[in-house]
Amino acid sequence: MLGVGFYFMRRNTSTDDYYVGGRKLSSIHIGLSVVATDVGGGFSIGLGGLGFAMGLSGSWLLFTGLVGAWLSAVLLIPRVSDLARKKGFLSFPQFLEHVYDKRVALLAGVISAIGYLGFTSSQILAGAKLASSTFSGLSLNQALLIMGVVAVIYTVLGGLKAVIYTDTVQWIVLMTGLLFIGLPFAYFKIGGLETIKATLPPSFLNITAISWQNIVNWMFTIIPIWFIGMTLYQRIYAAKDTKTAQKGWFIAGLFEYPLMSFVGVILGMFARVALDNGLLPGYTTTNLDAEMGLPVLLRTILPVGFLGIVLSSYFSAIMSTADSCLMASSGNILTDVLGKHNSKNGLRYSQILTLIIGALALLIALKMSSVLELMLHSYSFMVSGMFIPVLAALFLKNPNPVAALSSMIAGGGTTLVLIISGISLPLGLDANIFGIGISILAYWLTSLIPNKRLLLNSRQK
Repeated sequence: MLGVGFYFMRRNTSTDDYYVGGRKLSSIHIGLSVVATDVGGGFSIGLGGLGFAMGLSGSWLLFTGLVGAWLSAVLLIPRVSDLARKKGFLSFPQFLEHVYDKRVALLAGVISAIGYLGFTSSQILAGAKLASSTFSGLSLNQALLIMGVVAVIYTVLGGLKAVIYTDTVQWIVLMTGLLFIGLPFAYFKIGGLETIKATLPPSFLNITAISWQNIVNWMFTIIPIWFIGMTLYQRIYAAKDTKTAQKGWFIAGLFEYPLMSFVGVILGMFARVALDNGLLPGYTTTNLDAEMGLPVLLRTILPVGFLGIVLSSYFSAIMSTADSCLMASSGNILTDVLGKHNSKNGLRYSQILTLIIGALALLIALKMSSVLELMLHSYSFMVSGMFIPVLAALFLKNPNPVAALSSMIAGGGTTLVLIISGISLPLGLDANIFGIGISILAYWLTSLIPNKRLLLNSRQK
C-alpha cells in the first residue's frame, strides 16, 4: 500500500490529480473503489453480525446498496458528471454552490468534513480492535498506530489515485479471502449442510423472514448516502466520462448484492452454527457479540497462513474505507472551507491538510472509545440534512438557497435530537425517516417565503 502511495506521489502534479485522479479513471477501477469504500470494515463485520443474529434475511441490507447505486447512476450522474468536468469541481459542496450559493456549500462542507473525520477515526478504531483481539501480545494502541500510520501515509502521498488503486487491490484481497478461503474452510469445519439445517432455526434459512420496518429503515439509511456522499462524488469526478462513471456504479451495485451481501451473512450463519455446536471454546451466546462471531470463527478454524490471508481481507476492507473518508474530509476543508484548491501551492496544501486530518483522526481513535457513536450521529446529520437539498438541486427548476439551509439545519437537527434523546419512535422506524420528513417540510415552508434573489433571477431570464 505504501508503495502505491510513493508511486502516485511522483505522478501527481495538481489538485485535480490529487482529489479526482486527473479525471481519467476507468469504470472497473471506479466500480471496485466505490464498493470497497461503501462495503468497508463496518459492513464487512456488520454483515457477519446480521447473519449470526438473523440469517439469510440480513442480506437485504446490501440490497438497498444495489438500489442506491443504480438509482444514483440513472438520476444523479448524468446531471453532475459533465457539469463537474466543465466547472472543474473537486468536491460535493461545489455542486451545491453552483446550484444554490456559497452559504449552502460552506455548511455542507463543514458537515461533510466533520462526518468523514469521524468515519476515518471509527474505521481505524474498528480495525485496531479486530487486530488486538486476534493477535495475542498486540495492544489496541499498537494496532491503532500500525494501521493508522500506514493508511494516512499512503493517502497523503498519493491522493485519490493511490486510494482508488489500493481499493482495487484491497477489494480483490477481501473477496479472495472470504470467498475462496473463509467460506469453504468454515463450511466443512462446521459439518456441512446437514449440520446447518439441524442447528439453525428455520427462519435463518428463509430470506423473507424480515419485518417491513427493517427494510424501510435500511432504505432510508443507505439509499440517500449515494446522493450526498463526498467519497462518491469524488469518484464521479474522477471517471473519464459520464458513461464510465455509470458503468462503475452498475458494477459496484452488483458486487454489493448479491455477491458481498450473501458471502457476509452466510459466514455469519456459519459462526452461529459453530457456536451452538461448541466449536468456539470459551464462548457462549451471552459473552460473544454477534459482530465478533465471524472473526472468532475464522481465528478458531483457520490454520496459520490462511488465517493471515483472511485477516488481511478484513484489514483491507477497513483501510479502503478509512482512506476514502480521509480524502473526503481533506477535500471538503481545502475546497469548501478554506477555498485554497486553486492556489499555486494547492497540491502541497492538499498533502499537508490530509496529513493533519489523518493525524487528528488517529488521535481521536486513540483517545476515545465512543467514536462509532460519534460516526453514527455525524452520518445521520449528513443524510437527513443534505438529502432533500440535493434532490431539490437535481429536479427543481429554481432551487431555493434559503430553503436549502433551513432544510439542512431542521432535518439534521431533528435526527440528532431524536437519537440523543432516545425517544421511542412510532412503529420502530429509524430517526432518519423523521429527520428527512422534517427536512422536506422545512424546505417547502421556507420556499413559500418570497426570495428577492430568485425573483430577480426570474425577471432577468
